[in-house]
Amino acid sequence: MVMLSSPLTVIASIPVVTRSFTAATVLGSLFYGYLKYQGIGPTPYLTLIPGQSIFYPWTFVTSAIIETSIPEFVATMIFVPASLRYLERLWGSIELIKFIVVSVGFSNIIAFGLNWIEFIGTRNADMFLYGQEYHGQMALQIAILVAFTQLIPEHQVQVMGVVRTRVKNIPMAYLTLSTVLCLVGYQCPWIVIQFGWFVGWVYLRFYKKNTSDVGGADTYGDRSETFSLISWFPPFAHKPLTFGGNLVHYWANRLHLIPAAQGDLESGGYAQVPGNTRAEAERRRAMALKALDQRLASASTPTPPPASANGESPRPPPAAAAKAEDPTMPSSSGTADIGDGEDKA
Repeated sequence: MVMLSSPLTVIASIPVVTRSFTAATVLGSLFYGYLKYQGIGPTPYLTLIPGQSIFYPWTFVTSAIIETSIPEFVATMIFVPASLRYLERLWGSIELIKFIVVSVGFSNIIAFGLNWIEFIGTRNADMFLYGQEYHGQMALQIAILVAFTQLIPEHQVQVMGVVRTRVKNIPMAYLTLSTVLCLVGYQCPWIVIQFGWFVGWVYLRFYKKNTSDVGGADTYGDRSETFSLISWFPPFAHKPLTFGGNLVHYWANRLHLIPAAQGDLESGGYAQVPGNTRAEAERRRAMALKALDQRLASASTPTPPPASANGESPRPPPAAAAKAEDPTMPSSSGTADIGDGEDKA
């Protein structure tokens, strides 16, 4: 009975969205594998095929629960459920659902549009409309890495037990791998990593809802300099990216495409970060420092002696009273110090 109840206890301890999404991935991948084993395919009602997905719009999101190969399925099961569990406990179930839908849905929409542009330019429908089958959670994986870069950028991890690196370096490494594979001809599904990185950053930067620890006021996004777009690139690319970011941010504000943000009092303007309000991590750091200062101040304040039951201050011991009346009387501690000095001499 104990052996049977332990797995159930572990499953019940997993947050509901993580548990449901993981179960859907397992069932969806197994169902796709069964259909493929039976020789049924392609399956436009399960995966995203640009030439047919317009008739199956749910696949823009649900294609994420379909892994078409064993290596992809194993990699997803190792990384995604544990990461979603961490994020769900930190953000809550509703915010995690939004994050999954936005990261997967918008990445697939961009991929869908790109394939249609390629078809218009080449007139090769067999390749770009019916030869591409987007599936899996690569877009979600890179978006999760972006979230970890926002939350724990300096945390060190070991990749495959060999390479030791900081969390903030992993997204660009994954992005570089995607770029190389796309250049050698593996556009599908590796191109969605490019889109998932950008969509995940935009959502966390401007749209994710944050509840403030002070007053309960809601803010949106993370406008800190450490999470700006140019922070992902080497210094030589900062100037053109800053110019382009300023232009895009200006029109996004004019068209009310992003939530309005107040200016940062410390930086006094736009600088290199749109909006420039403090990030959630910086707010918490400031609050922690304030709480520490208050604790140190309260610890340094002398505590008055407790009053007796009848409201009078407690009387000093007889030796202390005699010392107060006769200042020439040596204290017991002084005598002990002198004795110790003679013994040492």
